[in-house]
Amino acid sequence: MTRLATPFSPDRPALVAFITAGDGDTAANLDALVAGGADVIELGMPFTDPMADGPAIQEANLRSLGAGTTTADIFALAAAFRDRHPDTPMILMGYANPMVRRGPDWFAAQCRDAGVDGVICVDIPVEEDAALGPALRAAGVAVIRLATPTTDAARLPFVLEGAGGFLYYVSVAGITGKQQAAQASIADAVARLKAATDLPVAVGFGVRTPDQAAEIARVADGVVVGSAIVELIAQHRENAPQYVEAFVASLRRAMDGARNTEEISA
Repeated sequence: MTRLATPFSPDRPALVAFITAGDGDTAANLDALVAGGADVIELGMPFTDPMADGPAIQEANLRSLGAGTTTADIFALAAAFRDRHPDTPMILMGYANPMVRRGPDWFAAQCRDAGVDGVICVDIPVEEDAALGPALRAAGVAVIRLATPTTDAARLPFVLEGAGGFLYYVSVAGITGKQQAAQASIADAVARLKAATDLPVAVGFGVRTPDQAAEIARVADGVVVGSAIVELIAQHRENAPQYVEAFVASLRRAMDGARNTEEISA
């Protein structure tokens, strides 16, 4: 969990970048994310029914599963990444079935041994934390929780209980990669969440351009970008790493510029 604490700084918002494991040359694309300036890596675990994801990530899941990607392959990719990038945090994001089918202790141990720093499980609600959360925390793996525009003041304490790493604010109700929330609503939500927790708050869903990333970077501790990167991988296939690196670098520059402009104007 120490690695996850490092990227989030009041002076420099973290760039959290997502790709789907097994979609294209995953190792090369992971290296491109780091080279472009991503601070935290989200590695998606492909699943047959990714209900929270839009078309781009759904199709990436199908490509990955069609190529025969297994859970063992994902942990091998994570372990190899950890060898190449010992200081860059990596989290797994996915759905409950692949995580719990062999038991939570097995999954948590695999995460620990592969150097995974945190896990986002989209479809285990906080009321069912016992299905996976205790095993992950015992293994030193952060349980990263999601908050949404409908997470009210009564529910928020339950979302935060047992959470670690950072709080992922899903800025729109719906699936990934579609619409983006208004900046004013994001700013209000981030302020409300930060008043309730010491965890960094990262904002995702619908962030597709450097300008959008910069706007969010002015108010949040981190910005999550996924579908736009996954689309580049689908478009450029074996040549994707160079495009992924360039796009991530453009996001990083825009986010840094947003904070620098804010400091000058202050």
